[in-house]
Amino acid sequence: MTASASHLNFDIEVEAMAKDQVVETTVRVRYAETDAMGVVYHTNYLIWFEVGRGEYLRQKGSDYADLEAQGFCLPVSEVDARFIAPARYGDLVTIRTWVGDLRSRSMTLAYEVVMQETGQVLVTGHTRHICTDREGRVRVMPREMRRLLGGDTGR
Repeated sequence: MTASASHLNFDIEVEAMAKDQVVETTVRVRYAETDAMGVVYHTNYLIWFEVGRGEYLRQKGSDYADLEAQGFCLPVSEVDARFIAPARYGDLVTIRTWVGDLRSRSMTLAYEVVMQETGQVLVTGHTRHICTDREGRVRVMPREMRRLLGGDTGR
């Protein structure tokens, strides 16, 4: 599959997402997050993805620390970001986060970073996570976590 085809599939997922499953987190761009050109340095969007991911879990009634306390981890196995427009120092940006895919041993979270004032899309992307134990062995995600993420109906 080509990169452009991958982005087309991602765009379809964005259009199909349930709005009530999106968690929004707003941050103000700090000077330290900008580069010599005065725009947000690209790696900071990955940090904002993490901010969105943490807030998503908290708003769904959990926390990454809860998962770790049970002996599980969710390391990132894949990351993708498509840069559309820049953000600058002082801008308020909103990170929209939702579950793009949930499986027994992995999940994909999707993100859209937008300018809060105008709604202009700045970046779209996703992170894929594999559920492991503390030793790094792949494990089935705990049922309660899958339920919180909307993928386990108790069966």
